[in-house]
Amino acid sequence: MSPVFCELIAMTDSCNQAPINLKRHKTMFTKASLAVGVIAIILSGCQKTETDAEKEILKVEATTPFREDAAVTKEYVCQIHAIRHIEIRALERGYLQNIFVDEGQFVNKGQAMFKIMPNVYQAELLKAKAEANTMNIEYLNTKGLADKNIVSANELALAKAKLDKAEAEVKMADTHLGFTDINAPFSGIMDHLNARIGSLVDEGALLTTLSDIGTLWVYFNVPEAEYLDYKQQNNGDEHAKVQLRMANGKVFDQTGVIETIEADFDNTAGNIEFRAAFPNPDKVLRHGETGSILMKKPYKNALIIPQKATFEILDKTYVYVIGNDGTLEQRLISIEAEIPHLFIVKDGLKEGDKILIDGLRKVRAGQKVEADFKPPEKVRAELELYTE
Repeated sequence: MSPVFCELIAMTDSCNQAPINLKRHKTMFTKASLAVGVIAIILSGCQKTETDAEKEILKVEATTPFREDAAVTKEYVCQIHAIRHIEIRALERGYLQNIFVDEGQFVNKGQAMFKIMPNVYQAELLKAKAEANTMNIEYLNTKGLADKNIVSANELALAKAKLDKAEAEVKMADTHLGFTDINAPFSGIMDHLNARIGSLVDEGALLTTLSDIGTLWVYFNVPEAEYLDYKQQNNGDEHAKVQLRMANGKVFDQTGVIETIEADFDNTAGNIEFRAAFPNPDKVLRHGETGSILMKKPYKNALIIPQKATFEILDKTYVYVIGNDGTLEQRLISIEAEIPHLFIVKDGLKEGDKILIDGLRKVRAGQKVEADFKPPEKVRAELELYTE
């Protein structure tokens, strides 16, 4: 018992026994009043705290998973090749007399590109023609004699064979002379010049390369599991449409089509190579560039939740599920794929589950909350608005 109270009781008991010291008892009454007031405040505070703790239930926002068809864009590193990319080489040995094109120039099919000094080959052609004329005269003389039965048919056949050989030599010399003019076999863009005017080039020497970039072949590797998904989702139709992200991060304005898939897997990497064809009408892309193929993987009737409804613990993904009585349950889920601001759930949730989407750091498992429910379509609209 408080000393003040003890003194107050003693004072009361002594009222009938002795005269009262008014000053002393006034002080005692003041102390007693203060003590009673402090005790009352303390008791009042304790009662208020207990009442607030009983009444304080955190209000949170919640929604439910929803189902819809979705598509996830898969990205694969790729290499870009011209549909035709060849080396232009010298077909004859000689001095490079003329170059009619420049590096990086677009050339048309049949356009003159190089000329090797033709003097030697022109002389060989003239010599072959002269020999052919000699053989022709000899053949005609022999034929006249054969018509008069002066020479045998075998001699006539021998003269004809010599003439044919001479004419063949003419064609061969003419062909070699033609090889001194090097023309574009198709329309395309040429690369570096590997020889200059006046250079002595050997037969087969590389002069430049030529690329037909009107259409591009884009090669990329797909893992085995994703290849199987692709085959099953496309029902055997391999001509799916794809897009190309260029090296600058922008998406190419033309759509490509997957044309072929290689026959064998690379056992070391577990990949198989795809080839997609892209039109290149503005000649934006060139042979040898790199980029990324964007291929959509569809998910039919996928179960979807907002990404902000999840949290991670040791590389595992969880959500808070609100029970019928408002109690929070921490539940492990498995993510199938990710799309902007949303997750496709593989397992761990069902459509009717009510999940927490706000204040995840303010709550704990087993805590009771008051849920402010938001329809999934409203939640998604807010996410899209935030993105914009």
